Amino acid sequence: MTRHAENTLAFLKKIPPHEIYGEVTKVLGLMIKIKGFGTDLTVGARVNLRPENKPLVPCEVIGFEDHCAILLPFGALEGIGLGCKAAFSNTEPFIYPSEHWLGRVLNGLGEPIDGKGPLIEGKTSIPIRNTPPPAHQRTRIGEKLDLGVRAVNTFTAICQGQRMGIFSGSGVGKSVLLSMMARYTVADVSVIGLIGERGREVQEFLEDDLGEEGLKRSVVIVATGDEPALMRRQAAYITLSVAEYFREQKRQVLCLMDSVTRFAMAQREIGLSAGEPPTAKGYPPTTFGELSKLLERAGPGIEGQGAITGLFSVLVEGDDENEPISDAVRGILDGHIIMQREIAERGRYPAINVLKSISRSLPMAFSDEQNEIIKTAKHLISTYEDMAELIRLGAYRKGSDPLVDRAIEIYPAIESFLSQSKGDSSTIEESFTALAQIIGMNVDGEA
Repeated sequence: MTRHAENTLAFLKKIPPHEIYGEVTKVLGLMIKIKGFGTDLTVGARVNLRPENKPLVPCEVIGFEDHCAILLPFGALEGIGLGCKAAFSNTEPFIYPSEHWLGRVLNGLGEPIDGKGPLIEGKTSIPIRNTPPPAHQRTRIGEKLDLGVRAVNTFTAICQGQRMGIFSGSGVGKSVLLSMMARYTVADVSVIGLIGERGREVQEFLEDDLGEEGLKRSVVIVATGDEPALMRRQAAYITLSVAEYFREQKRQVLCLMDSVTRFAMAQREIGLSAGEPPTAKGYPPTTFGELSKLLERAGPGIEGQGAITGLFSVLVEGDDENEPISDAVRGILDGHIIMQREIAERGRYPAINVLKSISRSLPMAFSDEQNEIIKTAKHLISTYEDMAELIRLGAYRKGSDPLVDRAIEIYPAIESFLSQSKGDSSTIEESFTALAQIIGMNVDGEA
């Protein structure tokens, strides 16, 4: 069968066997109510509004009230009025990824936006709102992964199939850190979700951060901050669905999402529109349930599959590390990388606080010698930072404490080690060799 015939067959399979019609009874802001659907419509179903002489407006059912269905749109509502026809089916939304999706840029509906023509779809259907593999069938995380960033390679080990959060306030550098990982991490496939980010940065990310070679092994899903909440949420779902397809193909997948907070904000808009009561900082209860469902989809697959290594950025509102979304995500993921504004303000990038950052794959991911190097380095950093105020004021006298003296001596070298430019990369072995030399130990752990 030719490729064209395969695409045609895949398209025909997606056409529902029948359609049910209703009509619009209310439009308020972005909320739409329809009636006339009987008992066939369910939450999450796709509805197409059909205004006269205007393009279709895809919507999703988010709830029901007084025998009417409540919808939110994926696009603008120009041309929608009372009595507008609404067509829907009870089929679950799917995507049909294939190897030909590598190197492509998609929107939140899984449609190409890169001007390279239509997508060549595969035969395997993946639900957009898929469920994670059964817990008792999932394999364990694999070998440690080289991300090319010295501070991460040493102090916060990441293994194949692990899920890590990158936490920081706005403007501290989490997007740049993610771009470094996207470029330098050794993985078969990268699936990158840019959720609710600035539109002007998309092209910069594709051309400067990923580059031509990086894009060839990547699928990028984009929903900018000006798009409707449903589109932003859907882009996050599709990011995981594409990653799951490649995991089923026995690939090691790197899944980057920037940011989970924008997904949560989109879910907050949707939940409040559906009439849910606001709880912590205005987030309705379903937000936290949806976060768990989304993030649990990453990780190892079942026996015979690959793994999805997830790196999810979290925008910490007001630099409060215990705000509701940050607190919830920390409890779901397998570790967290904390970036702090104070470190960025003194000019050290990436601004990672290695003392507050934790990887739940440690200490098993590293050898005893490597763990000893990390332990010694953290002890010296902690010693210096505990005395930092006295040192800056000149109140500490050299010779009072040999450990503090040593920490003062090597702290500038450690700061230089943790600092890394965007165009620089360092392997795990190179990182440990450099750190061991700074603290006066051999790579085998001896002083």
